[in-house]
Amino acid sequence: MAGTTTPDLVAAVSAAGGLGSFGHAYTGADGMRADAASVRARTDRPFNLNLFAAPVPDEPSREQQRAAIAALEPLFAEHALPVPERVPPPYAPGLAAQLEAVCDVRPAVCTIHLGELSPAVLARIRGLGIRIGSAATSVREARHLEGLGADFIIAQGGEAGGHRGTFMGSWEQAMTGTLALVRQVVRAVRVPVVAAGGIMDGAGIAAVLALGAQAAQLGTAFVVCPESGAPAAHKKAIVEMDGDETTMTRAFSGKPARGVRNRFTEGAVREAWELLPFPVQAKLTAPLRQASASAGSSELYSAWSGQAGSLARPLPAAELIRILVEETREAIDRLGGIAGR
Repeated sequence: MAGTTTPDLVAAVSAAGGLGSFGHAYTGADGMRADAASVRARTDRPFNLNLFAAPVPDEPSREQQRAAIAALEPLFAEHALPVPERVPPPYAPGLAAQLEAVCDVRPAVCTIHLGELSPAVLARIRGLGIRIGSAATSVREARHLEGLGADFIIAQGGEAGGHRGTFMGSWEQAMTGTLALVRQVVRAVRVPVVAAGGIMDGAGIAAVLALGAQAAQLGTAFVVCPESGAPAAHKKAIVEMDGDETTMTRAFSGKPARGVRNRFTEGAVREAWELLPFPVQAKLTAPLRQASASAGSSELYSAWSGQAGSLARPLPAAELIRILVEETREAIDRLGGIAGR
């Protein structure tokens, strides 16, 4: 949810009893501090800061850049945007500076996606009383992260929207569904497990709790809330899905991510576009994504969504939390009734 989490959304979720989370992958250290202060002005409830730990590459060669830019040149022209000659750095905020901001802000929780932190860094953050959660897409990753010192593991199933968290091996071989992955990870590690991927309502939450998860992480469900910073075109693309209309694509950012299938994702496959590495590709496509969203269209926009996005409800965040709690209780009661027969 990087780019869609606002102080209004995080504060509303936390104040209602959930753990509001900032997707700060693309937010600089000063912005992180300002966002935290804004939430604390609204509520004294805990919140989470989420960061990407993927390594940032050096600037790609001119040959690589020319091929990737050429693939998108017709789309730049279509939107009357200047065609870039190159994609210069910087490509992402410095992780070291972001981690300093985490230490300054001292949120209740910090979660890591797309990689790992060193044991020394983890120990420093944990020493400040901050709980660390790390995303795993396989049992192998979960065991590795537990060994580094993570307080809990986020088991990201293949249904999840946004970027795959895979950092060990091929992502294509780490697409296990949420239910199967959660149960395997629960059996493989001793730390608590949080389930993520395709969970949109109380029935889904109850299901992963029954499998041994101690919590559920929902992203797509909150993208459509009025407090979300997602463009209207993104919200509309999710709400109007009829079943699963998502696809895995590297075209927007250079890393595999799940979003609503559109003209951009289909064109990348059909024309076999040359892509730059993550997050260089994300910087290249940013003007196109912004232009598409400004025009009210999701056809060239990275409308990240999980496979169950069609179940999304565009409700205020606090109301959605209330309903999720009620649905979860009802689902657990039904399970108890079935077990008692």
